Amino acid sequence: MADAKVIPFDDDRSRGGAPRPVARRRATGRRKGEPSAVRDVRGVRDAREALEAGEVGEVKALPSGEPAATAAERPEGAPAPPKGQGGGWERRVAGGLAFLRRRITGDYEVDEFGYDQELTEQVLLSMARPFYDKYFRVEVKGIENIPSDGGALIVANHSGTLPLDGLMLQVAVHDNHPENRHLRLLAADLVFMLPVVNELARKAGHTLACAEDAQRLLEAGELVGVMPEGFKGIGKPFSERYKLQRFGRGGFVSTALRAGTPIVPCSIVGAEEIYPMIGNAKTLARVLGFPYFPITPTFPWLGPLGAVPLPTKWTIQFGEPIETDGYPAEAAEDPMLMFNLTDQVREQIQHTLYKLLVQRRSVFF
Repeated sequence: MADAKVIPFDDDRSRGGAPRPVARRRATGRRKGEPSAVRDVRGVRDAREALEAGEVGEVKALPSGEPAATAAERPEGAPAPPKGQGGGWERRVAGGLAFLRRRITGDYEVDEFGYDQELTEQVLLSMARPFYDKYFRVEVKGIENIPSDGGALIVANHSGTLPLDGLMLQVAVHDNHPENRHLRLLAADLVFMLPVVNELARKAGHTLACAEDAQRLLEAGELVGVMPEGFKGIGKPFSERYKLQRFGRGGFVSTALRAGTPIVPCSIVGAEEIYPMIGNAKTLARVLGFPYFPITPTFPWLGPLGAVPLPTKWTIQFGEPIETDGYPAEAAEDPMLMFNLTDQVREQIQHTLYKLLVQRRSVFF
């Protein structure tokens, strides 16, 4: 593999590599940005009309777990069955078959970045959730600091040798936010050079870490996540755990200022210990085209078994947002302001990390 080229987040040049697939599928009736409650009401109404017309439509489930068709038959005002009851395995099978039918017939949609919301919600997040809930037992604090709507830039520390912290952060935002918001992560171009990983990253809503894409997502009202430490953070030795690396030249601050969106600092504790990196085989890394090749107490000595992460206890805390809409348009070109805001975000994340470490009883509990 050729040497991976990392495009700085603050580089405003247009991307020539890592082509971005642009595909549009037939819409399923969901409107982008529409509140979930409105979608539920509209789904029940459509199902009732289909039943009255004698049509057999696809089975759609509401957040309560009840199929829309069943909700349409229920008398108005009658309570819905508790979540998880309302069809049992029949409902799950019917929902799964309906999902497969939509995938086969192409009756789904992706955005211009390749993001597939249905696949992400029903498959990708479901696969990550057991690690989130049972293995790492993630505790989330400060979720109220993420706005209910509109764009926002979440800036987090990066660690753990493999980027599992990004995946857990995505689940944390979706499962804990009252609006079940989706986090669109910015990733290095190495992610989009790897087979399979490339497609999964696109489907999950991730895109290349460049200012152009980040600004477009923020202006479209999306939640965007960035980890400015990059490979310096995720590939640092275990002896430097929880010590933030350089945040670059403040490109993420400039992008937030141009879009007029708040910056939400985020601190992640627990990821540093999943793969204690005690060495780096630099020669092998260069041959493979990787920024580093980790050596841990179990990898590569135990082979595939050594790639199993340690079951550490995680805490993710979202800090108070730093508003940017009060700055003038030309503020994004002020290098001193960029430096001050970048340093403010970095210091807030570092201070929170230290506070969480003091409160932590154990790495694993």
